[in-house]
Amino acid sequence: MTVAVFPNLIKPETRDILLRIRAFFAACEARILLPRMRADEFGMEDCGVDDIERQPADFALSLGGDGTLLGICRRYAENPVPVCGINMGTLGFMADIEQNELEARLQQLCAGDYCIEWRRFLAGYVTKPDGTEHFLGYAINDIVVMKGDPARIISLGLTVNETPLVECKADGFIVATPTGSTAYSLSAGGPIMNPMVKGLVLTPICAHTLNIRPLIIRVEDVVHIHLVDTRQSIIVTLDGQETTPVHPDDIVTVKCSDVRAGIIKFEDKDYYQTLRTKLWRNC
Repeated sequence: MTVAVFPNLIKPETRDILLRIRAFFAACEARILLPRMRADEFGMEDCGVDDIERQPADFALSLGGDGTLLGICRRYAENPVPVCGINMGTLGFMADIEQNELEARLQQLCAGDYCIEWRRFLAGYVTKPDGTEHFLGYAINDIVVMKGDPARIISLGLTVNETPLVECKADGFIVATPTGSTAYSLSAGGPIMNPMVKGLVLTPICAHTLNIRPLIIRVEDVVHIHLVDTRQSIIVTLDGQETTPVHPDDIVTVKCSDVRAGIIKFEDKDYYQTLRTKLWRNC
């Protein structure tokens, strides 16, 4: 068995968790792989490899919060390896392993006692005025078109498929998957969607109108967003981690990709239980 491990460097408990993982898999005679730079930083040079996302692995472990797991999923977009998150963040909607249950869950992983939820990526594109299309990248949570100048509101046009829906002044638009419905979209007033629902949610950010609300659309629909006032500037973010400036005459297109991320889940972890625990634990 080969396991890829991606530790978050800034979490203070990472070293302890990593040592526990190494000891567990050493007893199982399984091989663990780390990105070479991280292996060197943690004194585990014998586990370091280059281009880890291209190395064969049975599954990958993400040590961090949901942001760490999102980045790993994007790294594996072209070589789908299922990823299991060990929660070292604050919420951890996607991470199914808590630190106090680490060894028990690793035992389940070794026994194959888990399921894989295959979740579709969003794909972002920019269409130039001459009609050429440029691929921006994949996102598992959301693709956000937002103002490039933090002090200004912008005028945006929203089209779904070939139908212009609305032009309005706002800070931007979020196109979120069900997985990403509990992230930025939720903070902007969007609905919570079960990750297994087949749909996308369009959520305006601080729209200066009462006439637009979050909208759930089909996974087959294609979203186009453009600047109405081309004197302004916008940027596109993928999962809040990759940012690209966009020319005022460009059109940003977002659609569901056939590429999927494999998220490892355990049968005794219920989505609605997770919502209750993570969002409403103090209620």
